[in-house]
Amino acid sequence: MSKNTSQQQSTSSLPELSTVSSQATNNVQIADTISNPSRRHFTRQRRRLLDNERKQYARMASLHLVKLQQRLPPNARIGLYYDGFGELPTQPILDWCQRLGYLPYLPVVGSFGNDDKRLRFVPIYHAKLLNVPTRIHSLGMKQNHHRRLLWARELDVIICPLVAVDSNGNRMGMGGGFYDTTLSKSYKSGAKKPLKIGWCYDFQVVEQVERQSWDVPLDAIITPSGLRWFR
Repeated sequence: MSKNTSQQQSTSSLPELSTVSSQATNNVQIADTISNPSRRHFTRQRRRLLDNERKQYARMASLHLVKLQQRLPPNARIGLYYDGFGELPTQPILDWCQRLGYLPYLPVVGSFGNDDKRLRFVPIYHAKLLNVPTRIHSLGMKQNHHRRLLWARELDVIICPLVAVDSNGNRMGMGGGFYDTTLSKSYKSGAKKPLKIGWCYDFQVVEQVERQSWDVPLDAIITPSGLRWFR
């Protein structure tokens, strides 16, 4: 069976991707023409997906991770996150890191106190995210606690969770402001790292997201249909 045939069969049960163009995978779909969408609209869509659908979409998105390699040094430090709220699963990112010798990290909120919104990052020593020992933060997300904490500026890439993202890389998060607070200093200084990469379903890519003055845009997004660079 050819590679193209197997890929077609793997997507036949996923009707949302039936309209994905066969053009260069740089061209990520933009879902309809939704502008300034509500968070609830997308969180509901994510939660409607079955586990096997999420995993299949994540496998498809992971095929495009290879396109990041040309921008990364050997032993790159990669920040990712737990997918606990219906997001596109991040286990394939961890698998990719381990295959290529990249060093994966997970975010920790409030390492300097509950009022601190800056994320720091702890190394992952497990092959599966499910096996990483965690505690539940007061906001509901899983966290791993470890003495070795890195600042965002020490990472080469941060894979960012999102609710929606537009065609200019403007990201809508969950509203806590953790990633914007964490990345604002490096963004304003024009630092080249960490690269800020969104990881999401195609239906989360929309025409326009309202941007606030404190928002930090993404450098690129990866979805099941491809990778798209914004800058």
